[in-house]
Amino acid sequence: MDMTVEQNVGYQAITYAQHKSIRLNDADYCYLEAGEGPMLLLLHGYPDNAYSWEQQIRFLSAAGYRVIVPFLRGYQPTHVATGSFFDRATIANDMSVLIDKLNDSAPVLLVGQDWGAAISYGILGAFSEKVTRAMILAVPHTLEINRTLKRSPKHCFRSFHWFLFQLPWLPELIIRGSRGRFLSFLWKLWSPKFSDQKHVDHIIKTLLWGNGVEDTLAYYRAAVQAKFRDPRLSGLFERLNDTITVPTKVLCGKKDMRKEMLPRAADCFAESADYQWELVEDAGHFLHREKPEVINQAILHWFKQ
Repeated sequence: MDMTVEQNVGYQAITYAQHKSIRLNDADYCYLEAGEGPMLLLLHGYPDNAYSWEQQIRFLSAAGYRVIVPFLRGYQPTHVATGSFFDRATIANDMSVLIDKLNDSAPVLLVGQDWGAAISYGILGAFSEKVTRAMILAVPHTLEINRTLKRSPKHCFRSFHWFLFQLPWLPELIIRGSRGRFLSFLWKLWSPKFSDQKHVDHIIKTLLWGNGVEDTLAYYRAAVQAKFRDPRLSGLFERLNDTITVPTKVLCGKKDMRKEMLPRAADCFAESADYQWELVEDAGHFLHREKPEVINQAILHWFKQ
């Protein structure tokens, strides 16, 4: 159904997609929809939201796809109940239900960036029957990230926010105390030669509202600390890193240090996955916004195969 969005924090008046809503488990999700054709699911990262994919929505819907872009848990105008969980198993399970409801359980095309990438890897591992092909942006397989962080000081430094975000109350104090400027700092750090301040200002406004800061930090805490995960989904959590059998390609900005991990991540994929990776020139972490034309064509080419 169409969503009465005017009263929701985080809403932007747009013409390139419709705002809609859907109940997924214990959450009332808002999502963007545009176009007709095979369903293509886009998952955003942190600190970001569904509007980040504007250029991809415009291009891919015009190219003959039904593009679905949810605002993930913790990101307005999606609403979650008090005491909800934000672990990868919970969100992957949400996306599995979304596919069932919006695509009659038929498999979809999948694109994810940053946390959307981590969730996509989980979907590919635990719900492989629900995806036909996938493209991942900016983030190597989560298993390879974990292996690298255990042996590489420079990557630990690059991922300092992961360690900071495990602490109680201090990250919240930094983000709220800086009025969100810390989030702007992360964007500049990860995409150093790209200015996207209008979009970043919108993200800051939405995350500072309500429990946005706390809920989105819970992603990081649940990834490391079991007490932040839904115990009812412990079995699903164990399957998130199963070997991927779905054809998958990973794009990474050439200025993103994590590009070094891409070759080493090959053992996370079965031969049937036809795992491929490619670097994007003059791009950092938010490459879909830095180089939209390049990313759009890459997605289209991969999904047309």
